[in-house]
Amino acid sequence: ALKKNKKNTAYSEGGDAMHRMSYCSFRYSLEDEPSNLDEMPLMMSEEGFENDESDYQTLPRARVNQRQSGLAWFLLGGWKVLCGSCCDCLAHICRRKKELKARTVWLGCPEKCEEKYPKNAIKNQKYNIITFVPGVLYQQFKFFLNLYFLVVACSQFVPSLKIGYLYTYWAPLGFVLAVTMVREAVDEVRRYQRDKEMNSQLYSKLTVRGKIQVKSSDIQVGDLIIVEKSFCVFPGSCFIRTDQLDGETDWKLKVAVGCTQRLPAVGDLFSISAYVYAQKPQLDIHSFEGNFTREDTDPQIHESLSIENTLWASTVVASGTVIGVVIYTGKETRSVLNTSYAKNKVGLLDLELNRLTKALFLAQVVLSVVMVALQGFVGPWFRNLFRFVVLFSYIIPISLRVNLDMGKSAYGWMIMKDENIPGTVVRTSTIPEELGRLVYLLTDKTGTLTQNEMIFKRLHLGTVSYGTDTMDEIQSHIVQSYAQATSQPSSGSATGATPSRKTQASGPKVRKSVSSRIHEAVKAIALCHNVTPVYESHAGVNGETESAEADQDFSDDNRTYQASSPDEVALVRWTESVGLTLVNRDLTSLQLKTPSGQILSFYILQIFPFTSESKRMGIIVREESTGDITFYMKGADVAMASIVQYNDWLEEECGNMAREGLRTLVVAKKCLSEEQYQDFENRYNQAKLSIHDRTLKVAAVVESLEREMELLCLTGVEDQLQADVRPTLELLRNAGIKIWMLTGDKLETATCIAKSSHLVSRNQDIHVFRPVSNRGEAHLELNAFRRKHDCALVISGDSLEVCLRYYEHEFVELACQCPAVVCCRCSPTQKAQIVRLLQQHTANRTCAIGDGGNDVSMIQAADCGIGIEGKEGKQASLAADFSITQFKHIGRLLMVHGRNSYKRSAALGQFVMHRGMIISTMQAVFSSVFYFASVPLYQGFLMVGYATIYTMFPVFSLVLDQDVKPEMALLYPELYKDLTKGRSLSFKTFLIWVLISVYQGGILMYSALVLFESEFVHVVAISFTALILTELLMVALTIRTWHWLMVVAEFFSLGCYLASLAFLNEYFDSSFITTWPFLWKVSAITLVSCLPLYIIKYLKRKFSPPSYSKLSS
Repeated sequence: ALKKNKKNTAYSEGGDAMHRMSYCSFRYSLEDEPSNLDEMPLMMSEEGFENDESDYQTLPRARVNQRQSGLAWFLLGGWKVLCGSCCDCLAHICRRKKELKARTVWLGCPEKCEEKYPKNAIKNQKYNIITFVPGVLYQQFKFFLNLYFLVVACSQFVPSLKIGYLYTYWAPLGFVLAVTMVREAVDEVRRYQRDKEMNSQLYSKLTVRGKIQVKSSDIQVGDLIIVEKSFCVFPGSCFIRTDQLDGETDWKLKVAVGCTQRLPAVGDLFSISAYVYAQKPQLDIHSFEGNFTREDTDPQIHESLSIENTLWASTVVASGTVIGVVIYTGKETRSVLNTSYAKNKVGLLDLELNRLTKALFLAQVVLSVVMVALQGFVGPWFRNLFRFVVLFSYIIPISLRVNLDMGKSAYGWMIMKDENIPGTVVRTSTIPEELGRLVYLLTDKTGTLTQNEMIFKRLHLGTVSYGTDTMDEIQSHIVQSYAQATSQPSSGSATGATPSRKTQASGPKVRKSVSSRIHEAVKAIALCHNVTPVYESHAGVNGETESAEADQDFSDDNRTYQASSPDEVALVRWTESVGLTLVNRDLTSLQLKTPSGQILSFYILQIFPFTSESKRMGIIVREESTGDITFYMKGADVAMASIVQYNDWLEEECGNMAREGLRTLVVAKKCLSEEQYQDFENRYNQAKLSIHDRTLKVAAVVESLEREMELLCLTGVEDQLQADVRPTLELLRNAGIKIWMLTGDKLETATCIAKSSHLVSRNQDIHVFRPVSNRGEAHLELNAFRRKHDCALVISGDSLEVCLRYYEHEFVELACQCPAVVCCRCSPTQKAQIVRLLQQHTANRTCAIGDGGNDVSMIQAADCGIGIEGKEGKQASLAADFSITQFKHIGRLLMVHGRNSYKRSAALGQFVMHRGMIISTMQAVFSSVFYFASVPLYQGFLMVGYATIYTMFPVFSLVLDQDVKPEMALLYPELYKDLTKGRSLSFKTFLIWVLISVYQGGILMYSALVLFESEFVHVVAISFTALILTELLMVALTIRTWHWLMVVAEFFSLGCYLASLAFLNEYFDSSFITTWPFLWKVSAITLVSCLPLYIIKYLKRKFSPPSYSKLSS
């Protein structure tokens, strides 16, 4: 079975969507728009529009450009843009890609290739040996915080700026970098090992001398490769699984080239002279154009190749054995071309803390300047200024990054250990706080809100409709009609239930009985599909399986159906339940079993697969017993309405079924004479061989058949909702989260799922945005929508494209006011585009949740991506930041874990800053008392110990704190609204902490100076001990809910400090610390620094308690 075996893969619909988008933009720019739009101004808190075409298109961008111009723009980040674009330019010049071209590949002769093709090796590593250290250092020092510490630490090598010991600056910085380096190195080694494993996988390569084993990285274009898997379904074909490529879990049938099937032995592939002409490598995984030519025969044999002759890389052969010629390798494979590299996501909290550290740095510089000014700028004042900057460098604590990173890891561990949401995986550990700040949730429909499990619910014949409770009637009609067929003698050209085609075609139209119409409809559904029955052998021995198939032993208990869509399987299962069973299928024929056990055989003459453009699929079959040729077709009502004969019920019934939440398919047929079919076949084969515009030509030939087809029936299949979708959506809505549903499904189905899942509440109106194709229509429709209040919006992808083209700003502003938005017929690229729009226009945090390969781009674009491990494979859950097993888990993930992560990180960050500010305040007081000398107050180990062993554990134990019990957070989701306002960490809370630090630092230092007696060393002892006690008491003051580990941490730190007093003789006078004066002075100072804060906290809780404390009391 000769086959194209493309080494390596791709992801779904990316290319397709790109083509569609470029086509749209081209079409709109050509349209001549009406320019009398000023009669109906569309204004939303913006100046009026001028009437010029260009103004409409450039308006939102022009405003932005006007705001930031000149020097201000350069200082506010323009320099970043300029540097970035220069780097991009250089990178582009360095890695200029060679142009991709179409190719001719000779069978089994890699040496005949005209060009050099890329090596078939996978490389996922970020760095190599040379770039590892510089790369990691750049990633670390591009943050202001780390760069600042590096500068301060380096300044200590200059003797005149040296303050204290080198290790007090380099040890913490070295520790942070070492941890990061080790983490990155481990990741790199893992990537390298994964790549090495993939690249050294062995494949069987066919050569003139027989089979040899080659590594995957040594495979070349033109090699013949053998891929094997278990039992064969039928000769000349195989099944593959593409779940790693496009997220679809169903098997797909692939077919071999016809002329090589007739060769007697495998070795003969080398004795023929043949080549494959293939199109250039491209993104689209759903299309392929090529030709197969055999030269050594007279005349030459030409065969057209399409997507069904290909095996992309990253797909798996599920059954059958394949010999394929390699066409694309390495970087040119579909999977590598479609890989979009995920951006590094940075949480909002990290950005806010980064802003605060810049403010602190400013304060530090100002403080240093003030100190030097009070000295009177005497002597080498510039050097003194720098010494002060270094002295006050503790204002910005290096432990901030370490504590926050460790905190994030702790939250990730807690999420994964939560028994209420089993199976949850945290893949991006840097953004757990984002879960507590979300305003927009963008969700997929199929497989996320629904189960992607289809159940056949309704059959409509125009005059009569059958539901689940009346299926037995259909069954009795089928049994009856086939019983008549077998009882009548089969000498005629046709049998009872299927009247002769000839008489039917020539005679007047006779009204058919219900029974014959049901029979026709069920037969059409049983024949028109792409489903293959697969039989698993119980014995598990290949030989037995094959003999079982040879004996036509189609037992029902071990038959499973495979198809590329769950809808198709649902339809075939249903025909089985009413008595007409699909028992066997191969490339050229399929067999049905009637209720009486008789086998009906049909030859498959042509098959036209379903595509997202045509929205329909067709099949031409010839019945073996009668020789009649019939063309069956099924598809979406939009596509089929113009194809079937005139009727008055189809549109109305489709609407009715969609309102019930059913997915509808229209089934039709057309009887063909032998002459009609022969004429069609010749034109079709000719179109398939053309090199240019092949798709268009083939479509045109098929469309010539699709006229005046006989409408047989309308089917309705239900996609069931996931468990607890309704209460979860209600919970999220009450939490103030706006939910947008983005789906590729049709408008009616999407609307009905939105209603049944309570995404749109019962009493809400729904505004369906009419299809618009130009600016004038969009303008009118937006005006109509603006007059509606508090109604949900339903819009299709095409209309959305037009609105965003001309009225981006206005459309987003209107849509954001809606309680819910449903976008249907969305391509994967459009989903990601909508996410970016919300981020740009609202500056709020977005979350995307989906389960299929087509949701990956949306998940990667959102601030927080959540993947569900669903029926459509694992692609979305692997690309996401958080992976869950069921949609209902998102409630607890956001309300409980999101809340805790954000609140804890905010408290932890501010407390670590407080710890640095308090010691800097003491340093400032100390220096100002001693004639503004730039001398450190605490030396060496005291500073290192202060930031680590003495206070680290109690401060870090804040990651166990919680303000509300999980049950409360889920019972009152309204509490979540407060989090999105970002009040736990703002300039206001930060200033409160600054005031506390200044007050406490001042009290501690002045009191120690007032109370010390003879020795200066006593000041250090008194003030440092009081400082440690103050910090421990402040942690206790900040905690809202005590945990036993917090108590342990407090006492452990205190114990460590007391134990270390015995060893630190160079800092403390051991004879003084054990006296009463020392104890009472320390106690008095600590009391004065902490008691007022305890009193203020008590009064605040009593007279203006926060909303959560009202609930928990």
